[in-house]
Amino acid sequence: KQWYQRRVAITAGIEEKCNSQLRISEQRRNELFAKKGRKQEFQDQGKRDEWISSELKSYGNNLSTKEEQLQALTTEVGDTKSRISQISEEIKERSDNLEERKKEIEETNKELSKIKMERDEVQSKRKELWRQDSNFEQSLNTSKEQLDEAERQLRSTVSKAFNNGIDAIKKIVREKNINGVYGPLVENFKCNEKFFTAVEVTAGNRLFYIIVDTDKTASQILSIMNKNKMAGEVNFLPLNRLSYKEITYPQSNDVIPMVSKLEYNQIFKPAMETIFGKTLICRSLEVASQYARNEHMDCITLDGDQVSRRGALTGGYYDKRKSRLDSQRQVWYWQAKLQDEETKANKIKTEMEEIDSELSKLVSVVQKLETKQIQLRETYERQKLDVQNLSVEKRQLEKHLESKERQRMSLEGDLMALRGTVASLQQELGTELQSQFTESEQEEVQRLNKEINELQNKIRNSLEKRSQYEVEKNMYENLLSSNLYKRRDQLLQNIDELGMSERRQEYDTKVVEFDQATAAMETTKKRLDWLEGEMEVYTRKCNDLATKVEQKRTKEKEIQDGIEEESKNMEKMANKRAAKIRKKEEVMRKIRELGSLPADAFEKYQSMTQKELWKLMNKCNTELKKYAHVNKKALDQFVSFSEQKEKLLDRKKELDKGLDAIKNLMDILEHRKHEAIQLTFKQVSHFFTEIFKKLVQGGTATLVMKKSEVDEAGSHLPLVEQFTGVGIKVSFSGKVSETKEMQQLSGGQKSLVALTLIFAIQKCDPAPFYLFDEIDQALDPQHRKSVAELISKQSDTCQFITTTFRPELVQTANKHYGVIYRNKVSHIQQVSLTEALDFIEDEAPDR
Repeated sequence: KQWYQRRVAITAGIEEKCNSQLRISEQRRNELFAKKGRKQEFQDQGKRDEWISSELKSYGNNLSTKEEQLQALTTEVGDTKSRISQISEEIKERSDNLEERKKEIEETNKELSKIKMERDEVQSKRKELWRQDSNFEQSLNTSKEQLDEAERQLRSTVSKAFNNGIDAIKKIVREKNINGVYGPLVENFKCNEKFFTAVEVTAGNRLFYIIVDTDKTASQILSIMNKNKMAGEVNFLPLNRLSYKEITYPQSNDVIPMVSKLEYNQIFKPAMETIFGKTLICRSLEVASQYARNEHMDCITLDGDQVSRRGALTGGYYDKRKSRLDSQRQVWYWQAKLQDEETKANKIKTEMEEIDSELSKLVSVVQKLETKQIQLRETYERQKLDVQNLSVEKRQLEKHLESKERQRMSLEGDLMALRGTVASLQQELGTELQSQFTESEQEEVQRLNKEINELQNKIRNSLEKRSQYEVEKNMYENLLSSNLYKRRDQLLQNIDELGMSERRQEYDTKVVEFDQATAAMETTKKRLDWLEGEMEVYTRKCNDLATKVEQKRTKEKEIQDGIEEESKNMEKMANKRAAKIRKKEEVMRKIRELGSLPADAFEKYQSMTQKELWKLMNKCNTELKKYAHVNKKALDQFVSFSEQKEKLLDRKKELDKGLDAIKNLMDILEHRKHEAIQLTFKQVSHFFTEIFKKLVQGGTATLVMKKSEVDEAGSHLPLVEQFTGVGIKVSFSGKVSETKEMQQLSGGQKSLVALTLIFAIQKCDPAPFYLFDEIDQALDPQHRKSVAELISKQSDTCQFITTTFRPELVQTANKHYGVIYRNKVSHIQQVSLTEALDFIEDEAPDR
């Protein structure tokens, strides 16, 4: 454009000079011809000189006027140049100030980016701690359930009296803070799993005897139980009262002293020796019989077959699934695991509190920096607008100066022509009248004609070139003004924003995010491998359980058949019972029809025979016929109705209380719903504004809650019903004056606003996946790219499935699938990124 402007200006200058020279030449030629024609116009030299004098006077006045105009125009041109120079200096000064503001903004952006990176790192730590805390909470609940199940399993192996006794002792020890109570025997030793059956059979219910330090402690507990009338059976093992002798056990590979296979604290040795000290574990029942007879000790095999030293032999099948020691081991395991998880959970909660405190400080710093950043940007934008206004004023003055320069050149040309005319008239003054050109004048006329023709050709050529240049210049100006200038302004704005946000800092941020994502991916991969291993274990367990379930179902079917048979018998009995009940009700109805009977009625008529009773009853019936119109049940009905009235009054009071409680509850729920709606709206509105700024650079958007107005009577609607809807106001330029509502937006803008609302709702209430169908169809490339980047960033927490004919979403996707229509059948297949882009290019809707 500048090249064409220079060419047009040069051509116009040449054309102006040629026109000026042409006017002078034509003026001179006309003067020569006029001089030649004055012989015919004037009769003598005097009249001609008189006319020339008058013309010189007229030209003198005109020349003075032109010179004054030229002087004024020259002064105006100088003032305009001075003003342009002043504006240029002011633009330079403000541009320098603008650069300083830009540097301040960039420094603030660097600091803000650094703080935001720290905040994001802290938030990532907090999210990780939240995840760990959630896992521990779930694990804690599982451990508690398993512990409860193990304790129930253990309690089911003993009688209710033992369980009540143990519970009572634990309660007393906890409330009275009694020392010296060590709990049941089963809780105070451990042994190898292969000895479980032998140890359980040997100890029996003595596994649940309570170990105490002294008999005084046992007496104190028993007195409290008796005083509080606590149910339960309790047996004590007071360590100060238990005595035992050191036993010499036989040395053989076939027998093992049972007490030697137990792990326990030495202070419990009296109790262990008392219960297990005189028992040997033998290889077989024959060996057990031999050592019981020879060593006078109780012997037992690993399967639980027992031989007493007195000669008795007991044994049989022992169900190991109901092992008490195994249940106690499970209780210990889940108790230890629960304690360990609670410790870790408390540690994580402490770390979360510290992280929350640190995060609050960082958020406060971010808010302050963002406020400072906004103030700096507002100052920058104001100064930038001032520079733009000054530039516009400078361009207008330059155009004005160019116009004045042309006027000055034209006026100078006119002056030169006037001066030439005056000089010519002055030369002619006093000369003789001539009817023909002199030789020199004839040569001058020929020279002027040639010069005029050359100047006309030059002007014609210059005019053609200028016209061509102006056409091309206008074409480029239209292109610049309609497209390129807008694009340049947009790119300059983007460059300013990029300059203020510092590319290097953005790169560092992306590197940190990449490292975090890589670490998270590695952690997720490890957890996935662990979960796959767990799934295999649980799959095997599920298969085993399925087999057991099938067996149970078979057994259940057999039991169901027996139940159906018993149901048929019960149905027959129920029919008989129903018949008897109907007969009883019939008799009772007849009795009630008799009305109220005197208190001595049964005693008075017991001695009478049936015949006498029938006779008396017929007589009474005859007498009763006289009172047939009297309501015989009036008294009973009165009593019945009075009782019903009292019940209904009591019921009414209960219903009134219930109604008041329900109204209070409805008010409370109404307020909670109102608060929940407001909280949700604030969250969605905050994320809506934040995401819109990400999708539209420099844009602003807000959600507005619409409420109904109070009617004339002053009555108010319920809190929740006051909300009539949600309005949306957006500005794609960031200017408040250009804010629009939804119905004022174009199709693409509406799509972008709808996507912003979806992503804002996702922030508040995330879904596991989202399915989008050509959401970028109406969007321009810049907004499609912003949407694609946002979806890529959000895909860390959920899954997005999109269909598109545009490349932006394809370039950020993890997997690509192409749908092809062949032979009237649609086919879908996975493709690479390059194939997907080629696919998009081939299937583009504009082709």
